[in-house]
Amino acid sequence: MITRARLLMPLAWRNLWRNPRRTIITVLVVSVGLWSILTLAVVLGALSTSSRDTTLKLMTGQGQIHAAGYRDDPTVAHRMPPPNTSLARMLHSPAVQSFAARVRVSAIVQSEYKTLPVTLAGVVPADERKISVIPSQVTIGRYLDGAGDNVIVLGRDLAERLKTRVGKRVVVMTQNANGQLAERAFRVAGLFAGSRRAEDEFIFTGIQTAQAFTGIGNDISEISFETTSDAALPGLITALHQIAPNLDVQSWKELAPLPYAVSAYVDLILVIWLGIAVSLVTSGIVNTQLMAVFERTREFGLLQALGMRPRLVLVEVAMESMWLNTLGIAVGLAAAIASVRAFPNGLELGFLARGAEIFGGSHLLHLHINLGDFVLYSLIIWVLGVAATLWPARRASKVSPVEAMSRT
Repeated sequence: MITRARLLMPLAWRNLWRNPRRTIITVLVVSVGLWSILTLAVVLGALSTSSRDTTLKLMTGQGQIHAAGYRDDPTVAHRMPPPNTSLARMLHSPAVQSFAARVRVSAIVQSEYKTLPVTLAGVVPADERKISVIPSQVTIGRYLDGAGDNVIVLGRDLAERLKTRVGKRVVVMTQNANGQLAERAFRVAGLFAGSRRAEDEFIFTGIQTAQAFTGIGNDISEISFETTSDAALPGLITALHQIAPNLDVQSWKELAPLPYAVSAYVDLILVIWLGIAVSLVTSGIVNTQLMAVFERTREFGLLQALGMRPRLVLVEVAMESMWLNTLGIAVGLAAAIASVRAFPNGLELGFLARGAEIFGGSHLLHLHINLGDFVLYSLIIWVLGVAATLWPARRASKVSPVEAMSRT
């Protein structure tokens, strides 16, 4: 059987090019289908990663700890004391890669020209640099020097809307611990450039300055933390719940449901498109092979009259399909790899960037080839493509030599 297969392989290859137009069309159908699946997988994977990383590295982290009721009413009325001994020990354990305590309250910022709602965040700059990208995104001026720094850092877009700049003063108003309005003037020390949402929402000062401003003593609003791996996160959340049962401990999946939904539904979207692409590819192959069988009825009848068994006719037609699918997959893989490598510095979304920001993503998607996905999807297309030709191949093997030779 192996010897016969070796004889049939070159015969099947030559048969493909007896009708080069049909062969090229079939190869294009397979390659375009595979290319669309692979490129969609890369782009959706980049969007999911961007959405997740942008959210986590902005202010969220992989999880947060709040006082009960803070997430429903983010004011100083729902604050918590600094971590006690057991909680501090857990936060400094090997299970936690980094953490940052913050004062985070709703506020209003006022310039000479405009008044806008914002979120005031009092931070420890050294800790914030370990968990957030904002300290590295300051493009004009400087970031905070320490926990007691009494200047303020604004988003670039927010500064433009306020018509202010580095060195100017703005007034920040928020509710203090007594429920009264607290008001203070801050000098703008720096401007950061991140996503439009982050630029418009957050303003930063030192945590001690924010505590004094709101009159909450040493209390804090939240603790953001990161684990050593995603697999360790559920166990850490459980441990923190046990250590601090009166506090609200949540993972990023609950804190940022939209980016989590994007990440969760990427695989579903790929499965749906894989089904569509496979249906198109297999229908194209079946139609092409059926036409080939009808056109070559006399040929198959002659081969059987000369002694070729029906089983070998089936094998020959299946081998032709194998060649077609292999060629199509090779072209599709090459096209997908070339498409990804055409954007070595990332894919700029342009006018679609605002839509990506709605999902928490960045305006720039960094595309990466996942070898496992490429092999898996190529194998699925190849197997199903070959399987789709079994019906035409079986029809070819059932051709009667006498009936076929009698046709004109």
